[in-house]
Amino acid sequence: MRLPGAPAATPPARPTEAERVRSVLAAAHSMTVVIDGVRHEVRDLDGGDVLGRLHLHPAAPRAGQPAPLPLPHDGPPAIRLEFTDIAPTPVRDRVRARVTVLGHLLTPWADGSSAPGTTTCVEYGRAVLETARGTSYIGLEELDGAWPDPLATYEAGMLTHLLDEHPELVTLLLRLVRPLPSAAVLRALPLALDRYGITLRLEERAGHRDVRLPFPSVLDDVDQAGTQIQALLSAARRRSHRNSLPA
Repeated sequence: MRLPGAPAATPPARPTEAERVRSVLAAAHSMTVVIDGVRHEVRDLDGGDVLGRLHLHPAAPRAGQPAPLPLPHDGPPAIRLEFTDIAPTPVRDRVRARVTVLGHLLTPWADGSSAPGTTTCVEYGRAVLETARGTSYIGLEELDGAWPDPLATYEAGMLTHLLDEHPELVTLLLRLVRPLPSAAVLRALPLALDRYGITLRLEERAGHRDVRLPFPSVLDDVDQAGTQIQALLSAARRRSHRNSLPA
């Protein structure tokens, strides 16, 4: 209950839907490409930004539609790019997001047999982001205006290092969680890391909940991550709450 006159709690900052899509595309190691219903598995992305392989073009408006959608037509073949964002740590329900990019091919698909540096031109329809928070649709203007998170390609290594080498720090961060974790929490693991903060997953016997711990300042570069994480840890040490939950 909030006292009269007290300021409302500010929700923790988080990436926009377009930023989330750009980060998934930048960090992806594999994807499924569906061209006119035929599926192709691509596993050689190695964390290279997919948009470095694609040129996205605005879709021509179609009569009777307020916005262009990638519907079947007699022109270029339809293309569907599917990505799954999986947590690098062994949390329950490791799928954090699914991203689908829909459109039509304007040039032949540049697969592994194509010359190095070859790009594919795609008439962009929309991107679909599916997370636990719901489904969002991202247009080309939104996608063009967003940038991948500066930690996107480093996140997996940073989170696994934190969990494998410094599990006690995960327990320490629990002091910042509000409301305080109850005895029902069996395990706490780092789930995600971005320029806005770190997310912990608190697992209970019957389910789980995710908690975002915002950094004091939003990051502009991966080199700033260490300072911001240390700031969170210092704030946690100042809290009087003691927690004995296993990390």
